[in-house]
Amino acid sequence: MAKNVADKFGKGITPQQFIDGMEKNKDKFTDWSEQFAWRNEEDKQFFQSLRSREDVRCLILMAEWCGDVVRNVPVVFRAMEESGIPVEVLIMEQHMETMDEFLTMGGRAVPIVIFADNNGAVLGQWGPRPKHVQAIMIEFKKHNPDREAPDYNDNIQVARQEMLKQYGEGTGYQDVIVKELRELLSTF
Repeated sequence: MAKNVADKFGKGITPQQFIDGMEKNKDKFTDWSEQFAWRNEEDKQFFQSLRSREDVRCLILMAEWCGDVVRNVPVVFRAMEESGIPVEVLIMEQHMETMDEFLTMGGRAVPIVIFADNNGAVLGQWGPRPKHVQAIMIEFKKHNPDREAPDYNDNIQVARQEMLKQYGEGTGYQDVIVKELRELLSTF
């Protein structure tokens, strides 16, 4: 059955309310947001061209404690701001039933950016991280299916270090997110 999120419209908070309410990682979140820049004018124009679309809405499942949220959502916020697409934030812990409809490899991973039409039909989703970074986690899960295994924690630390390396030092990863969002939004 196709996913529908109509019952979630109006149940979230605004991006600004999320930022204002952050008790953890607010400085880092704000830093990544302030470092954001449109490096490709075509990308910026693409997002601006969406302003005429009144048939797309965006819900973002997220939690302030999550490193991927802190790093990736500022980019999503800035792109959506440029697009004029209405955005609502769903705090994961307050929307577990929705989270459980959008699992990543069977697990709860955030952020999940959900695009839906005005009737709530899900058009597409992005997240929890850029594909090249997520590839590390996919590989990890393939080789470490048992969370109870004695070496699981050591191995996930190695995977997390590799994911950080894939994100890189600067803001280059932000361009990747913009590109992936643009590709997704171009499909509907």
